[in-house]
Amino acid sequence: MEFAIKTEIADPRAATFVFSAQKTMYGGKAIAAGDRVFLFASENEGGTGLVACGVVVFAEAVAKTAGVERQTPRVSVTIRRDALATRPLGRDELKSFKDWKDGQPQSELNFKFYRQATNKIVGVSDATAAFLDGFF
Repeated sequence: MEFAIKTEIADPRAATFVFSAQKTMYGGKAIAAGDRVFLFASENEGGTGLVACGVVVFAEAVAKTAGVERQTPRVSVTIRRDALATRPLGRDELKSFKDWKDGQPQSELNFKFYRQATNKIVGVSDATAAFLDGFF
């Protein structure tokens, strides 16, 4: 499985990204060293959407807080950047893909990232990963 992360990215050209205690959804908690990941600079944080792809060099689950009943799994990851995106792909490009059950990669990304606009790590299908490859 490949992954995508939408979060604040201050410098998309950085060689390495370190993200602490990131929320996970849609299989994101399974991320591990060696996995490929697509990085989206969160528009909520002033970003532009897809900016880079890379490989996870470190991943560690964050322990749950004792006494808190409902907690979203969180993971800290370090990612080595392999390539920069050559075309834009963000909320503006994905917002028209509203039929979340149509099987299109754009619809999967719209659903996982923008239905609930919080920053998060998500698992993506092989078809979506192949679609994202076309941006590099």
